[in-house]
Amino acid sequence: MPPVFGKVNMEKESLYHIYNQGNNRDHIFYLEKNYIYFLKKVRKHLLPHLELLAYCLMPNHFHFLAYTKPDFNHEKYLNDLRIMLSSYTRAINKQESRTGSLFRQNTKTKNISHSSNEQAYGLYCYLYIHQNPLRAMLVERSEDWLYSSYRDYTGMRNGTLCNIKFAVDMLNLPTNAEELIELTDQSIPEHIKNKII
Repeated sequence: MPPVFGKVNMEKESLYHIYNQGNNRDHIFYLEKNYIYFLKKVRKHLLPHLELLAYCLMPNHFHFLAYTKPDFNHEKYLNDLRIMLSSYTRAINKQESRTGSLFRQNTKTKNISHSSNEQAYGLYCYLYIHQNPLRAMLVERSEDWLYSSYRDYTGMRNGTLCNIKFAVDMLNLPTNAEELIELTDQSIPEHIKNKII
C-alpha cells in the first residue's frame, strides 16, 4: 500500500510541515536525476493543491512547507500524493533492482496554522527545512545544497517550484539576500522544534 497522510485531515488555507523518509531510513534518492525526477512529480501532483513555500530533499527523506489552496480537497490531494509516491517508488525499484516499499507508510504532517503564532512557527519551519543539509553535515553552507529551495530565495537560482512572493509575505522574510542568509543561520530553540516536527 502506498504511503498516505495517516489520520490527519488537512484543511484548506492552512500551513503544514509535510515530511517522510525512506523505509528503514534507507535512501530514497540515489542519483542527481532522482532528485530532479521527484521535483517534477511534486510540480505535477502537489502544486495543483498547495502553495509550496520551502522544500529540502535529503538522501533518505524530504521536507515541504506548504499552504493549502482555497479550493483544497483532502481526498483529491491524498490520491495525488499516493500516485506521486508510488510511481516514484516504481521508478527507483526498477533503477536499483529492488522490491517493496521505498517510503515509510505514513507521510507526516504538522499543522502549523494551529500553533499560537502561525507566522513565527512558519518561519522557524522554513529555517529548519533549509538547515537540514547543515545538520546532516552534507555541506558547510546551506546554499551549497542543490536540492532545496534555499538557493531560489537567495537569488542564486531562478526556481519556480516555490511561490516565493507568497512565502515572503506570509513569513515576513527579508528580500535582501544577505539578511536572508543571516536569518537562516539562526538556531532554532528546542521547544519550537517540538512544535514544527
